[in-house]
Amino acid sequence: MRSFETGQTVVRRDVHRTGRAWSEHALRVVADTSEALVAACPPGAETRWPALYAKARDDGDRSVRTEAFDAMATGRWELADAVWQETELLLWKPPAAWFSVNAFYVPDGDGRRLRNWYVNFEHPTRRTSYGFDTFDLTVDLVIDPDLTSWQWKDEDEYAHVRRLGIVTDTEHQAVDAARDQALAMLTERSGPFADADAWSAWRWNTAWPAPRLPQPETATRRVAPTGG
Repeated sequence: MRSFETGQTVVRRDVHRTGRAWSEHALRVVADTSEALVAACPPGAETRWPALYAKARDDGDRSVRTEAFDAMATGRWELADAVWQETELLLWKPPAAWFSVNAFYVPDGDGRRLRNWYVNFEHPTRRTSYGFDTFDLTVDLVIDPDLTSWQWKDEDEYAHVRRLGIVTDTEHQAVDAARDQALAMLTERSGPFADADAWSAWRWNTAWPAPRLPQPETATRRVAPTGG
């Protein structure tokens, strides 16, 4: 397995089964071990998102995201350049897991605080020369900072992508198993939850510039949707 160096810029891509990129996100490596790749970004990190996602944020209309999934089902969508906004992100991605654990941090006085944990259900990692590929499977688990409560998110969108065939029966079975694994990890306080205090205290290394993506020939800059 290719290893990345601490501080190195890597690109996380969501790649549709057709081979087309659905999104791209520039991150910096915090640690890369056999257990998991840990990567992060601050506000200002470069991303590329489906143009309809950016429109949903600009218009304050979440229903436009449904149009984005409809476009995915037809294989016709466009990406727009964007920048990550508002939160610092710390991501923990085991190579074979059908999920990643993410922590989002927001301003708090002169510092930052952990806003919430966020389990994103997605394909296992496929390493590339410049980062890793996966594919977001829509449904998420949002966990309070102190790990005492949680709730499922985007179940409606998950049902919609299931109807469209974007998430296959095989992938659905993998998501169901991953849900149980993530909840067991939370209950057992394993994975990143085993060291929740250290995660809560984490802050972006200010010596690192915000990571940048390789730039296409032409693109339209927009504001990226923030996690959670």
